[in-house]
Amino acid sequence: MSADASPSAPFVDLLVIGGGINGAGIARDAAGRGFSVALVERGDLAGATSSCSSKLVHGGLRYLEQFAFRLVAESLAERETLLRMAPHLVWPARFVMPHVPALRPRWMIRAGLFLYDHLGGHHADALLPESGAVRLDRPPYDAGLQARYRHGFIYSDCRTDDARLVVATARDAARLGARILPRTELLAAERADGLWRVRLAGGETLCARAIANVAGPWVKEVLNRRLGVPSADSVRLVRGSHLVLPRLYAGEHAFILQNDDRRVVFMIPYEGRFTLLGTTDVVETGDPLHPQATEAEAEYLCAAAGRYLRQAPRPRDAVWRYAGVRPLHDDGSGDPSVITRDYTLRLDGHGDAPVLSVFGGKLTTYRRLAEQVVDRLAAALGERRPAWTATSTLPGGALPTGGLDAFVRREIMPRHPWLAATPCDALARRHGSELPELLGDARGPADLGEDFGGGLYERELEWMLDREWARTAEDVLWRRSKCGLHMTPAQRERVARRLGGQGAEVQWPAWAVRPPYIDDRSAWCPSKSGWPMC
Repeated sequence: MSADASPSAPFVDLLVIGGGINGAGIARDAAGRGFSVALVERGDLAGATSSCSSKLVHGGLRYLEQFAFRLVAESLAERETLLRMAPHLVWPARFVMPHVPALRPRWMIRAGLFLYDHLGGHHADALLPESGAVRLDRPPYDAGLQARYRHGFIYSDCRTDDARLVVATARDAARLGARILPRTELLAAERADGLWRVRLAGGETLCARAIANVAGPWVKEVLNRRLGVPSADSVRLVRGSHLVLPRLYAGEHAFILQNDDRRVVFMIPYEGRFTLLGTTDVVETGDPLHPQATEAEAEYLCAAAGRYLRQAPRPRDAVWRYAGVRPLHDDGSGDPSVITRDYTLRLDGHGDAPVLSVFGGKLTTYRRLAEQVVDRLAAALGERRPAWTATSTLPGGALPTGGLDAFVRREIMPRHPWLAATPCDALARRHGSELPELLGDARGPADLGEDFGGGLYERELEWMLDREWARTAEDVLWRRSKCGLHMTPAQRERVARRLGGQGAEVQWPAWAVRPPYIDDRSAWCPSKSGWPMC
């Protein structure tokens, strides 16, 4: 191994293994503190767990029953931070909980919501309103519900575009000098002369002073087999499956439904015309790279919603199914639903060539997790600059007072009145304050190039290829956008042909958007050149 790592191999302070939300967050934080950083990811950015969540930035109301007060408090505080950091990708939502006395008494829910309002440090300039009681037999919250549900509660959380949050974080890391390498697998690494000597797919090598192992479901495999470091920690792989169905009820509020097994299921307005229904907690025993939402899980989710809705959804009504694997730190719990969602950081090697591995974690706390990882590694790498991300803004997040709606109304529509409202709103949600740069001087739809359908134009496709590391139809249609939901099979096929790949519909069904792995090595971030050598 060391013979393959030549003295002229590229050198970085920190190598990040894993291109999910935590890996992208660590790369951004470290690059902003002045460290040289490379991030390697076997597949696409957000290609696994980080694009298959419930699309929520939330404190985790149900974790209060598990007495996870620290996790909930940290998550609630981070909710406000992310709202300010990326207001186009994280936005407020109101969640309605119908009251079912047989499951949880009213006093318990009120007490839980009081804690939820205040654990995160509620203050006068908080961005989200507090909780309260609501009537469910009156508009607007009676929409779709059975008449027997008359009382309920309402509280605030946030929705997000999880995959775009990863991409935006990685883009900012690249802006700060980090090298982002999707579709680049780490094959092996070893310690030598106070450095990590790393071998990548394709025969390339590099040297790193430290490694952050953020490989998600593969964190222990990377640590034990690729890095040769033993570990007593274990990962529990828990599958969370979701259904996307035609709109189940009117209104922009979401529902949190108490199930008779004491779990909760979310119903969330999604992409305008749909409802997102999820999630499950099932131990994953198969390939974590290709998890499948089973028929039993689909029936479970539809039955949970059917207990509340006047018309119960059916699994066959789903237009899309997706599943992700949560890499939870194994705390010995027998029930997958009560395994902690908190994260554990394990540092091996406190002097030369340390590796810090991340077990567990959740989307909402990624920024804080990244901050703690870099804090701990800075002891070995040497302090450069202090932590900085708490008051930062992600690309597209520099919106004026009034938020995204005011931005579209004041700055986009006057310049581009030909843009229809729905595509404009979707574009603004994806790109935020960068939308004027994307649209440029376009005077009509024809100036945006080919119309692929579903709100996707050639100019945005090229933007994703040039600036967001997209390569395949799946990257574009199901991660960097959800345009695939709004397209016909022929339109999805046309995007796949445009990208030179296999047919989007012929190769995989719409509910299993996992094409065969393509070893398509992307280039180093084109905005930077010339690495220091070791």
